[in-house]
Amino acid sequence: MTDTTARHPADTAPERPADAAPAATPHLQPLLGREIVVLRAPAQAWSADDGSMTAGVHGFYLGDVRLVAESSTTVDGLRAEHIATVPVDASTVRFESLLRAVDDRGADPGVRMTVVRTVSSGGAAEQVTVTSRLDRPLSLVLEIALRPDASALELVKSGREGDRPEGVTVADDATGASWVAGGVSVDLVSTGRGGAVRRSDENVVLRWPLEIAPRSAVEVGFDLRAVDPAAVVAGVPGEAVWAPFDPAPRDDRLARWLDRARSDLSALRLTTPDSPDDVFYAAGAPWFFTLFGRDSLWAARFTLPVDLGIAAGTLRVLARLQGTESVPDTAEQPGKIMHELRQQTLTIPDEGVSLPPLYYGTVDATPLWVCLLHDAWRRGLDEAEVEALLPNLEAALAWMRDFGDSDGDGLLEYVDETGHGLANQGWKDSGDSVQWRDGSLAEGPIALCEVQAYAYEAAVHGADLLDRFGRGGGDGWRRWAAALRERFRTSFWVSDVDGDFPAIALDAAKRPVDTVTSNLGHLLGTGLLDEAEEARVAARLVSPELASGFGLRTLSSDSDGFWPLSYHGGSVWTHDTAIAVSGLARAGFAAEAQQLADGLLAAAPAFDYRMPELHSGDSARDVPAPVPYPASCRPQAWSAAAAVAVWAATHGVVAPGS
Repeated sequence: MTDTTARHPADTAPERPADAAPAATPHLQPLLGREIVVLRAPAQAWSADDGSMTAGVHGFYLGDVRLVAESSTTVDGLRAEHIATVPVDASTVRFESLLRAVDDRGADPGVRMTVVRTVSSGGAAEQVTVTSRLDRPLSLVLEIALRPDASALELVKSGREGDRPEGVTVADDATGASWVAGGVSVDLVSTGRGGAVRRSDENVVLRWPLEIAPRSAVEVGFDLRAVDPAAVVAGVPGEAVWAPFDPAPRDDRLARWLDRARSDLSALRLTTPDSPDDVFYAAGAPWFFTLFGRDSLWAARFTLPVDLGIAAGTLRVLARLQGTESVPDTAEQPGKIMHELRQQTLTIPDEGVSLPPLYYGTVDATPLWVCLLHDAWRRGLDEAEVEALLPNLEAALAWMRDFGDSDGDGLLEYVDETGHGLANQGWKDSGDSVQWRDGSLAEGPIALCEVQAYAYEAAVHGADLLDRFGRGGGDGWRRWAAALRERFRTSFWVSDVDGDFPAIALDAAKRPVDTVTSNLGHLLGTGLLDEAEEARVAARLVSPELASGFGLRTLSSDSDGFWPLSYHGGSVWTHDTAIAVSGLARAGFAAEAQQLADGLLAAAPAFDYRMPELHSGDSARDVPAPVPYPASCRPQAWSAAAAVAVWAATHGVVAPGS
């Protein structure tokens, strides 16, 4: 996921009224930290905390298209006074307001307005309830103004607006309206007695005359329904069912995080139209509401102890999309697992990035697919299902040897050959994520340390699967893994004043890039390191330079490029910390695993237990709560799923037979 952090000039913004909403700086990514989101993939709705939609990321979306850009509600021409926002679950939120302009004088409010917004996989609905405790009747006029839109998601992300909707029309009976947004058909229907719809400039306005009897309430609202005939992903009905947490979480903060994660992950489930039974997790809101190889694999792997079905669906859908030929423009290669699936080409303005609808530019998804298949088998995935995927397993292993190791040195590396793909193709995929200790950038092809760990684990466990099902080649893959392990030991280890540690990567000249990073946590428990090496890595992970007290920093604080609000250069990523927690536990470092887990639990209350994509790497010694990263996605599948990984690692939950 590419870093497009918004930055705002300090002194150039025009003056605005004190009560006006902050204006978004043009052509910069919208900030997300204070916004409210409800979702049911592939639909989502973003707003201010009072429910209004005015700027930035605000709006109703289906897939990669914004259907409505603005929404405002008035009663007798005035906005209600917002007093509370109450999340119900991932898909529903309540906005509570007062209508004091029509109230009697007195200390206690007597007229209130409740808006319940619910998002379904095919649209959204709002129910507005005006309740009066007054002893006299009220005659009011409630209006909701919506501005139809057709902006592509990537333009919204860049701070721009795209196309206007087509064919905005009001129904003959004035009870609804319709339009087309980027190929998505949208129908708006008024609900409640007396509602009427009209056009007003760019807006569609819903209007209800409300006659409220003494001590009573009136309900009105609307349904927004959308259909995308060309969609490449589809929503999943019902709620996810997880196995119980046994043993129960010992920390109430972990229990709350798990509850929030279960709701969010249920709402992030997707499938494909051609195979509706194969369910996977969308990567996250708002920008990644689709299948991502790496993200979906990690989220499924984290949740294996409570949901084996999501792993099976993820494995199958990725297997169907596995590469079969070499196509430089899409980075497809035989046996390779894809990076992301979109409906159309994804162009990121001002960054020179243009990704085809099915893009394979990832170096780690292929070995991670093998690791998930093995882990799911150990967790009890039906052997017939595993056996059906063995040809894909063999193709994935062959990709590591024949294509992943492009120069034949026994290590996996990557480079963008197109000039418009992702420059970095590990999980830290921003342009400055692989840097030397002095802050200068490493030049590719790049061989990442954690990718070698994934490849080693995939080769060894892939060999176990081949042996179990009577297919040849297992011993050859163990020899390949042993050679990789030895090459890693002689190539990656470097030293500083605190001792030896593995470099983040080898650069194009096969020099070890000498920064201390969170990537180290991905090596533990994979078998790549021996016991003494794992002990040195474990000590680094809990050092004050990496462990912030709110999780694991992506880059050590003693590096010249460190900045606590850098996307991959000093921030804390929830899933990254959870991988380290899991690795420490697998390697036998229970105290260190608990220390990093406690950091995440210390951060969780600040985010109402919906852990974001990332937060700042400021030290807990310096700030009482983690500082939000301003453009952090939430909910994010692997951040939510990390709750299960932390529970499993700190409560002794292991796979059968391990």
